[in-house]
Amino acid sequence: MKATLEHANLTVADPKATAAWLNTVFGWETRWEGAAIAGGYTVHVGDAGTYLALYAPPKPVPSAETSYDVIGGLNHVGVVVDDIDATEERVRAAGFTPHNHADYEPGRRFYFDDDNGIEFEVVSYP
Repeated sequence: MKATLEHANLTVADPKATAAWLNTVFGWETRWEGAAIAGGYTVHVGDAGTYLALYAPPKPVPSAETSYDVIGGLNHVGVVVDDIDATEERVRAAGFTPHNHADYEPGRRFYFDDDNGIEFEVVSYP
């Protein structure tokens, strides 16, 4: 039996703004957007097979907690890219600061935090 991750649902301050930079940085597309649970709004971004659901409740509340300290916390989202250098340029152009660059088996990677405090790991495999 084989399973494939279809999507992850993240709470963000502004789904449309987050979708815009995700589409630009990763070459994704908005698959769907509209009204969501509890009077919120959701935008789905990704490709035909997988996506991120970006949800905002009517009144988002920022958290002061770090995800690595909370059971069930989302620590980072990993995205595989073909051209890590070009992706890093787009990350910088979007206003984010790459950090923790590494090159070890099985590939090169770096991390960045978006304006929602979500950490992304960008990976390129040979």
